[in-house]
Amino acid sequence: MSGNNQDGMAARFKQALQKTESTRDAEHIVSLFAKDAQLTNLGGEHEADAKTFWQAYLAQFREIASEFTGEVVSDKQAALEWKSRGTTAEGHEIEYRGVSVIEFGAEAVTSFRTYYDSAMFVHGQKA
Repeated sequence: MSGNNQDGMAARFKQALQKTESTRDAEHIVSLFAKDAQLTNLGGEHEADAKTFWQAYLAQFREIASEFTGEVVSDKQAALEWKSRGTTAEGHEIEYRGVSVIEFGAEAVTSFRTYYDSAMFVHGQKA
């Protein structure tokens, strides 16, 4: 890990998400979140339960892999651009992109907000 804590948390988040996706074990990403972290996606607030949030994320897919394509990192937050590709739980191929904003302290992610092309889920189409 570099001496820059911010870059370290963004890198840890990206690695943990990819490991969560490849192993389908939410604990890799959940372990980065503070107990009272707030998580939000286009479906609404998910209170402070990172485990439920990430398990619900995985349940949408038979397989999913995210590739990070850009980032902007500051001392307490990061905006991460990504593209995800996989198969939905219903067996449809899916490809979509979005941006996730994480806020963090020295040890944990305190807020997660993600914005993405939700039409891909409604129509089960590939971009």
